[in-house]
Amino acid sequence: MSATQPSGTRLSVTPSSVTRSGVSSADHTGELSGQTDRGACHAQTTCPYCGVGCGVRATVSGESISAVEGDPAHPANQGRLCVKGSALHETLGHAGRVLAPRVDGQTVDWDTALDVLARRLNATQAAHGPGSVAAYLSGQLLTEDYYIANKLFKGFLGTPHVDTNSRLCMASAVAAYKRAFGADAVPCCYEDLERAELVVLVGSNLAWNHPVLYQRLKAAKTRNPLMRVVVIDPRVTDSCDIADLYLGIAPGSDARLFNGLLAFMARTKRLDRLYLERHTEGFEETLAAVLEDDTTLEAIAADCDIDTERLETFYYWFATQLHVVTLYSQGINQSSSGTDKCQAIINCHLAGGKLGLPGAGPFSITGQPNAMGGREVGGLANQLAAHMDYHTPGALERVSTFWGAPSLPTEPGHKAVELFEAIERGEIRAVWIMATNPVVSLPDADRIKRILADCPLVIVSECMENAELLEVADIVLPATGWSEKDGTVTNSERCISRQRGLLPPPGQARHDWQIMTELADRLGFGEAFSYTHPAEIFDEHARLSGLDNDPARPGWRVFDISGLAGLDRAAYDALAPIQWPVSVEHPHGAARLFEDGRFPTASGRARLLPVRPRLPAQTLSEAHPLRLNTGRVRDQWHTMTRTARAARLMNHRDEPFIELNPVDARAAGIEEGRLIELAGDAGHYRGRARLKRGQRRGEVFVPMHWNGAFSARAKANALITPRVDPISGQPESKHGAVGMQPLAHSWEATLLVAGDLSETVTPTEGCAYWTRIPMRHALRWQLAGTPEAGERDWLDWIARVLPGPVSQWSTDEARGRLRASGLAGNRVAWWLMIGPPSELPSLTWLDACLDPARETPLEANTRRRVLAGAASGAADVGPIVCSCHQVGQYAIAAAIRQGHRSVEALGAELACGTQCGSCQPELKALLEEESAHVEL
Repeated sequence: MSATQPSGTRLSVTPSSVTRSGVSSADHTGELSGQTDRGACHAQTTCPYCGVGCGVRATVSGESISAVEGDPAHPANQGRLCVKGSALHETLGHAGRVLAPRVDGQTVDWDTALDVLARRLNATQAAHGPGSVAAYLSGQLLTEDYYIANKLFKGFLGTPHVDTNSRLCMASAVAAYKRAFGADAVPCCYEDLERAELVVLVGSNLAWNHPVLYQRLKAAKTRNPLMRVVVIDPRVTDSCDIADLYLGIAPGSDARLFNGLLAFMARTKRLDRLYLERHTEGFEETLAAVLEDDTTLEAIAADCDIDTERLETFYYWFATQLHVVTLYSQGINQSSSGTDKCQAIINCHLAGGKLGLPGAGPFSITGQPNAMGGREVGGLANQLAAHMDYHTPGALERVSTFWGAPSLPTEPGHKAVELFEAIERGEIRAVWIMATNPVVSLPDADRIKRILADCPLVIVSECMENAELLEVADIVLPATGWSEKDGTVTNSERCISRQRGLLPPPGQARHDWQIMTELADRLGFGEAFSYTHPAEIFDEHARLSGLDNDPARPGWRVFDISGLAGLDRAAYDALAPIQWPVSVEHPHGAARLFEDGRFPTASGRARLLPVRPRLPAQTLSEAHPLRLNTGRVRDQWHTMTRTARAARLMNHRDEPFIELNPVDARAAGIEEGRLIELAGDAGHYRGRARLKRGQRRGEVFVPMHWNGAFSARAKANALITPRVDPISGQPESKHGAVGMQPLAHSWEATLLVAGDLSETVTPTEGCAYWTRIPMRHALRWQLAGTPEAGERDWLDWIARVLPGPVSQWSTDEARGRLRASGLAGNRVAWWLMIGPPSELPSLTWLDACLDPARETPLEANTRRRVLAGAASGAADVGPIVCSCHQVGQYAIAAAIRQGHRSVEALGAELACGTQCGSCQPELKALLEEESAHVEL
C-alpha cells in the first residue's frame, strides 16, 4: 500500500470473539472455522440496529444462528437486548436476499457486473468530469466499508460528492459540536446517564428508539431516588414513564426554551463564572443576543406553549445541579435550525460548567449503529477523513500524500438533499447507493424515486430484494449483511466494537469493501486498494488518525486511534470494545472528554455562540393546518427490509398509522381505527387513526418505516418538503404541514395467504388502501376499496386472484360481510374476510392452519371453524403489547381484573415485561385504564 506508517502504540488484546469446546475464530469470509460435532459455537458480535451499539452473543450451529442473547461482557448493554436485537436470528435466511449481480435487469456474474460498472463510470467521467459521479452511503456500513468508499470516490475518482444517510439524523449535532468544541466529539458516555443528578431527554423517545439505554437509565433512577428525569417533547411518549417532569413544548420552540434557560441562569446567578473565564469564549455576546428577546418566564412559557410553573421548575433544577446530562436526538436535529438548537443546549452546559465531569454534558445520541464510524472516516460531503475537513490547515496535502491519491477534490461536495437535486439537474449522472433506501427516507420521497428513475446510471449495493430502491437500479450488487459482514462499528459513546462475520455469505453476496477494491483494480487503482482483510483497512484508518496529530498543538484532532495501529489479524479479531481516543496519551481509551477544560479550537477554549430562534421552515396554511411529526416505532427499523422478516416484530404496530388528538378526531368525524389520509405539498399518506390524548391538538404523528414494499401511500417522507438547516444540511423531517380527511372507501377486507403461495398473489387491484403484514406462516393483507369497487363480485375476484378453488364460504349480504377459505392438501391455502378489522378473530390459530409444513390433515369440524377463525375455545389475546413473549392486550386486561395489579405481578403471571422491558410503559398505561374495572 502507498500509505506511510506513523508511529503508534501497540495494545495487548486478549482473544474473546468465539468460544466453545474446541475454540473457533471468524475469518474474513464470515465463516466459522474449526467446526466439530461437539456442539455449537458461541460468538460475540454487535447489534446492527440503533446507536446504542449493544454486544450480542450468538449461538452458531453449522451455517445458521439458532439463538442470540445480550453479551454481558459488552459495556454498552451489559447483557441486555431489546426485542429487535433478541429477534436478530429470526431475520436471517437466504429467502428474499439479493443473491447475484444484475445489470439492466439481467442476472450476470461478478466479472461481467464489475467490468460493465468500470466501463460506465469511466465513460461518465470522461464525458462529464469527475463530479458527475457520486456516492450515497449509510450508517449501516461498517467502518472499513465506509473508509474504502471515501478513499475510492474522493481520493481516486476525484469526486467530492460523497454523502450519507447519517446526514438525515445527526448532521446538526455534528455541526454544533464542531462549532462549540472545535471537533465532532461527543463528550459523554453511557455511565454519565447513571451518575447524573438530572437527566434531560429532549426530542428523544429513548424508551422506543434506544430501549437498552433507557433501561439502564431506569435502573439507575431506581437505585438513586434523588435522580430526576425531565422529558421535553411535543408528544407524550413511553419515555415519560420515568419522568419527574414533562414539558410538552410546541414543535420548533426548543431554541427559545434553552435560550430562556441561559437567561434564567444569568438572572439567578447560577453561572459558573470561573469555568467561563478559564475555558470558554463568546459568553457575553451570546447572553447579550439572548437578552434582546423577552426572557421572562411568562414570555418563554407562552412561546413554548407550556405551563409557567413547570417551566420554572425545569429551569431551577437545571441551574442548581452540576451533574446534568442533556440527551438529545432527532427531535432536535431534524430541523431547519437544528444546529442552533444543539448550540443552545451546549451554551447552557458551558455556562454552568456542566461538562467534562462524571454525570454531566450535552449528549447527542445517534440513530444508526455506525453513524459515528462514518463520521470518523469522512463519510460526510464536507469531510475528508479521520475528522479532517477540506479547510483544516494542511489536511488536503496530508490525506492526499497518505493515500497516494491523485485526484483529491479541494472543496466539499453536495450534501444529501443537494446531491439528489444535482442528479435531477443532470450535473450528477451516476450515483452508487450503498445500504440505504433514499426513495423512502429522503424528503419528498416520491420525487427522489422519479429523479433516480431518470438518472443515467444508478448502482445499488443491497442485501434485500424487497428494497424499493431496486426498482430504479441499473446495476444491482449483492452485498453481505449482519452475521456475514466483518469489521468494526462505533456507537454513540465513541466505543469501537467488532461486528464479526459468523456465517458464509449467501449466493454470490460480497462484502462492500471487497466489491469496491475489485472495482478499483479495474479502474487502474489496484495498488492503493490491495487489501485482503478488513484488519488491513482498519490499520490504515488508525494510522491516518494519528498522522501529524499532536495534542500539544492548538487545533489537534480529538479523534485519534493510532494506539490501535499495527494489530495483526488475530488481535484485530479479538479486539475488545474500547472508546476513542486511543493513543499515546490515552492508551486504554477515554470514557469522557474535555475533563481538563482544554478544547481543540485555535484558542483552546470552547465557544458559546448566539442563537436566534426560528420557526419551522414548512409553514402551516388553510389547506395544511396540521403540524406533522415523524419518527420510529418500538419494534421496527428503518424501511423494514430486515425487521419485517421476524413475524413477532410486526405484531406491536402492524399497519401504518396516524396518531392524533381525540378532539381533532371528533372535529373531523374520525373514529379509532378509521382509515384516513394526510396530504401535504409533496404527497399523501394513508393509515389508520390512533387517538392519543398525549398528542397535542393541531398536530399528528406518523411512523417513518412503511413504504411501497409494504403499503400503498404510507411513506412519511412523501409528506416532507426538502427544507434543510443552512449549516448542517439536515432536512426538517419533524415539522411537516398537512391536511387530513377520512379516506373514502366502501369495503374493507383481510386476506391471509400461505407463505409459499404469497408470491403469486397480488390482491391490490381496485384498492384505495392496502398493506401487507408478514406473519409466521402466512402473509396477511389489509385491503380497502374505493366506492367505485363497492359492487365487486367477490367470488369472481377470488377465482381470478387466489390459488385453488373456494372450499367454503359464508355471506351476510345485509351487512356486506363474507368469509371464505381455500384448501391445499392438509392446510388452508388462504382465508378471506370482508368486513372491518374490528371484527377480526385472533389470527394466530389461522396462521398455524396456513403452515406449509403442516402434516396433520384438517378434520371436518376444524375446517368449519376456519371460517370463524379460531379453534374451539381458543382465546383472543388481543393486540400484542409484549413482543418478546407475544402477550396481548386482552390477556393483560384479564389478568389485571383477576388481581394482578402491578407490572411485576403481570410479569410473574404472563411473563410480559420480563425480557427487554420495552413494553413496561404500556403495561402501566393498561393498569391505569383497567383500574375502573377492578374492584379495589
